[in-house]
This record gives sequence, structure tokens and C-alpha cells, in this order.
Amino acid sequence: MVPKFDPKELEKQPGFLFGRPVEVLNYPLNQHDANETAYKGEPWWQMIQAMDTTIFNPSIIPDNIARGFVFEANFLEYASDDKKGGLDMFGLDWEYVPKVGGSTVRPGKPFLEDIEEWKEKVVWPDVDSWDWEGCAARNNGTYLKPENFNQFWFFTGYYERLISMLEFENALMTITDEDYQEDVHEFFDKLTDLYLDIMKHMLDYFPTLNAVFFHDDWGSQLDTFFPPAVVEKMIVPYMRRITDYLHSRGVWCELHTCGQLYKQVPNIIKAGWDMWSPQLMNDCYKIYDDFGDKLIIATYPQNIPEEIMALGTEEERRDAFAALPEEQQRQIAYDYIHRVYKKGKQSYYAFYAAHWLTPAFKEVIYEESRKISSGEIE
Repeated sequence: MVPKFDPKELEKQPGFLFGRPVEVLNYPLNQHDANETAYKGEPWWQMIQAMDTTIFNPSIIPDNIARGFVFEANFLEYASDDKKGGLDMFGLDWEYVPKVGGSTVRPGKPFLEDIEEWKEKVVWPDVDSWDWEGCAARNNGTYLKPENFNQFWFFTGYYERLISMLEFENALMTITDEDYQEDVHEFFDKLTDLYLDIMKHMLDYFPTLNAVFFHDDWGSQLDTFFPPAVVEKMIVPYMRRITDYLHSRGVWCELHTCGQLYKQVPNIIKAGWDMWSPQLMNDCYKIYDDFGDKLIIATYPQNIPEEIMALGTEEERRDAFAALPEEQQRQIAYDYIHRVYKKGKQSYYAFYAAHWLTPAFKEVIYEESRKISSGEIE
């Protein structure tokens, strides 16, 4: 039974986001319990994707340094741009680009000219040699606490790994061309063995992990990179091995995949993911309506004024939204939460739309979702 909303819950409390102090609301549940109720379909309020979790990306996994995204007890050692980038777990060199806040494999000469070369050229990482005990000693009970909802972000998935080795154009041709697909299957099968080995180590050494956030981009601003039949044949079976294992260990599974991907949502469900966040180019209301009973959808308001959405950068849109009269911000939040938060079909709030989270907006989506969950309002 969800208790009724208490106005004292809106009182600000000290908290942390990405290792930095922030103000949070006076929540009636800790981070772990709040997310657990949400994943089980019985939320007390609408959670905010990524911001209401504790992200864990340990430096012992080379890809986290290469991708410029380390979050653990000693994350400040890797916070400066000059510490980001470098060799991933396969020895491929990634270049961190501060302007975009991410990394890409240095272009020019792909590691593999042809996927058939993988058996001769790919050197598989020795996962056992990574300093698991040292990492566990500095994180368990300090950065990773049982009252937190600890989520391991995993770089890099299946198509992204293919891109890193072949570069984008060759990777796209390889995964869609039947002449190459058997080699891709063999590579992905061994890749899955590796990923499962990493997952097992993570869960054995960090027993308070609650969820995995798995990255594999499938689309562009306009459409998916490949037909759904290709994803169903070439990627879904391997992802399903990952999600089945994680579920067997009591771990929730969230997929990160960018692009206009309405066509691929059935594959996301078939692959066993519990949650997915569409990027802003998607019609998240339609995705929520069509699939929200089978998959937790991280949503965002689609009633932002057009003149704000037309602005060029996230910072400009954030500042313009914050400049709106507070009553207008509250009305947008009210309309939004009553559109996408229903018993048996709740959503998370998408991290992609964090720039709309003014204090007034956040208070409304919290209070209204609390009252919906407690039965105070329909």
C-alpha cells in the first residue's frame, strides 16, 4: 500500500548526482527501494532515468576509460579530458572529443578490413587479470551502498563493437549482407561469452549491483540503420543470452540505443530488456501507448513550445524553458505526467530531457505521480 503524499516530501535535502553534491527532494523511500518498486511495476512516484540511480563504471574495464566515462570511488582520477580515451579491451585506440563529450575509434584504417579476419586478428582480453579485488575493496560499502540503486553501464554492445573494428560503413554492410552473416554470428557468439564473463565477475565482486545499462546504437535521427529482421536475426539472440543471465542473478536490464527506433521496439522486447529510453526524435507517447505494458519507457514532455524546440543547443532550450513563467512550466509538467503515468503502465522520466527539470517542473511531476500511485487522484 503506497502511503499518501506528504507536502514535507517537497523539502530539499542534500544529495549527490554523478559524484557531485545536489539538492534532492525529501523522498519517502531510499534510492534502491524506489527503483525496485518502479521496475516491478508498483512505483511510488515517477523516477528519473540515470539521475535517480548510482552509475558504476569501474576503471578496471578498459572501455570505460577509452569512452571517457568512469564513475566509481576514485572517479576524480579520470575526470579531466586528458585522462579520457586510449585503448579499449581489444587494444583499439579511442579518441575522446571534449566538445561532444564522447569517444570514437581513431578513423583512417580499420582494425579489420573484412569480418573474416576476426579469428586471426582479434586478441581477446584476459578478464581474470583485471584488478577485481582492488576495485571491490575501494567501492563496496563506500561508493556502492545497499541503500543505493547501483547500475553498471556497459560499453560497447554488438553493432557498436562491429563499428569499432570495421568502421561504420563496413560494419553496416557486414551485418546486413548474407555472405558475411555467418562470420558475424561466430564473432557475436564468442563476444557474448566474453560479455557474460565480465557480467559474472561484476556480480560476483560487487554484490549490491541492481541493474545493467547496456549500450548498442541502432539508428540515426531519421530512421533505424537496418531492417528489424536484421536485428532480430543478428543481435536479438545474443542480447537474450545476456538478459537471461542477468535476470537469473536478480538484476534488472536496461538498453541504451540511440536513433529513431519505433520499428525496433519489438526487438528490444524480444531481447529481454526491462527498460528503454527513446531519444527526443522519437514520438515517445506513441511508443508508450503501443508498448508501455511490455517495456518500461523513459518518456519526456512533447508539449514544449515549438519556439523552444527550434533552438539549436540543449543549453539554449534549457535556458528558454527556465525563462517561461513558472505557472506555464507547471502546466506543461502537469499535462505531461497525466499523459504517461498510469497504474500498470508507468514510465520513467528520460535523462535526455533533463534540461526541462526546473524546480517547479520537477515538483509537479513528483507530487502528481505520488498522488496517482497512492490513489489520491486518478
